[in-house]
Amino acid sequence: MNDTNPSVTEADLHAYADGQLPETARARIDAFLADNPDEAAMVAEWQAQNTGIRSLFAGYEKTKETDALLVSPPRGSSSGRKRAAIAAAALLVFALGAVSGHYGPAFLEKPELQLAASETLPKQAETAFMVYAAEVRHPVEVFANEEAHLATWLGKRLAIENLKIPNLQSLGFKLVGGRLLPVDGRPGAMFMYENQAGERLTVLVGRNTENRTTSFRFASSDNLETFYWIDGELGYAVTGEISRETLREVAEECYRQFPS
Repeated sequence: MNDTNPSVTEADLHAYADGQLPETARARIDAFLADNPDEAAMVAEWQAQNTGIRSLFAGYEKTKETDALLVSPPRGSSSGRKRAAIAAAALLVFALGAVSGHYGPAFLEKPELQLAASETLPKQAETAFMVYAAEVRHPVEVFANEEAHLATWLGKRLAIENLKIPNLQSLGFKLVGGRLLPVDGRPGAMFMYENQAGERLTVLVGRNTENRTTSFRFASSDNLETFYWIDGELGYAVTGEISRETLREVAEECYRQFPS
């Protein structure tokens, strides 16, 4: 980021893109963006993402008396109800336009740590895809014919009880296999899938104890797309050189199948 105005942080730019700043603060950011075209282009892209996702989730932008339960579910609720509440709350956040990357201090116990952890995830997912997806003979450590062993092994390394590897055959992708790899300096997992056209995608799973908030975001790098989210301590990223719509469908299916 340009150092000519060090008082303008990335969090400020996210808040600006989300329309969360008062007019006085917006004027300061306007002046900064006028002098920094690269940052201005980045903010414009975030705002375009906001507009697209607001449109996609417009049907969820409704207020109900039970909305408070989505954020603070009653004690004793089942894991299924908790998962549904998390999903509904995430969709509500989407509809309010907070998806571009900054959800505000009220939602985060440690916003600076949450931002740092979530921002590293897509880059690590992109790197893993670029390194392994092109491999012909050794794309994974354990192939799909040993799926049960793969799930048990990686589940133990990531401390995920009863880890289930997502089945994406309904979307046209078969499991190639998986491998252990570092994510944020801790044991992480990568699962690879392939369709009949030979297109591959990867699903990255990593644990970060600083994470407490579920968030959903897109990241793009040339033709490479990543859809990623954080569910409790676990971060997930789906990456591939496929359409964003297909990637979103895969991510939603993974979200349904991964443990909460």
